[in-house]
Amino acid sequence: MSGHSKWATTKHKKAALDAKRGKLFAKLIKNIEVAARTGGPDPDGNPTLYDAITKARKNSVPLDNIERARKRGGGLEAGGAEWQTITYEGYAPGGVAVLIECLTDNRNRAASEVRVAMTRNGGSMADPGSVSYMFNRKGVVIVPKGGLSEDDVLTAVLEAGAEEVNDLGESFEVVSEAGDLIPVRTALQGAGIDYESAEAAFMPSLSVPLDEEGAKKVFRLIEALEDSDDVQNVYANFDVSDEILAKLD
Repeated sequence: MSGHSKWATTKHKKAALDAKRGKLFAKLIKNIEVAARTGGPDPDGNPTLYDAITKARKNSVPLDNIERARKRGGGLEAGGAEWQTITYEGYAPGGVAVLIECLTDNRNRAASEVRVAMTRNGGSMADPGSVSYMFNRKGVVIVPKGGLSEDDVLTAVLEAGAEEVNDLGESFEVVSEAGDLIPVRTALQGAGIDYESAEAAFMPSLSVPLDEEGAKKVFRLIEALEDSDDVQNVYANFDVSDEILAKLD
């Protein structure tokens, strides 16, 4: 079980209470705009947009904001920005590999903010390709337990292409090939199982175990990176025990 997944789930639970919720809203709105521009403004015919809207609604983004973003991205309303997707690579303290996905309308600003966050928190930038080979693109669906067992979830998704179901404590993580994300999500819906999020994500093929002090340093760096408006996602190949996570909570 990847410590990164458990950390991501912990952050997800806290998001609604986070003083930075405005930043989260802005990032979710950007995802909707880009998805609508790429695949069209109709969520019924654009699964990526459907999932972006669902995630925004689960995080209490106002419906008016969601609808305006969908229209801007789909060219139905003026004002959409020219967003660029850029991925940076680097290392956190302890030799932890880090992938940073940015969605920005200013490449120079994004590069500067990522570099500053890395260097101020004990990290270092890396050449393209030197870190990314340690990660695989996967489909990841987070399912709240709500009385469900692991077998309940596994039975619903196995024939849809799911590779594994991981117990994250208060939720399950369903992992598949990225191309099977939509069938897995659809299978859950068909079984009447609610989900918190469904998206393609980078998962590490090997992990670096961290002690409490190492975990503090890595989490501090990740939080500094995610504080940038241009940074959409941060992936890292660390593993932290439940005991250490509980202490840091």
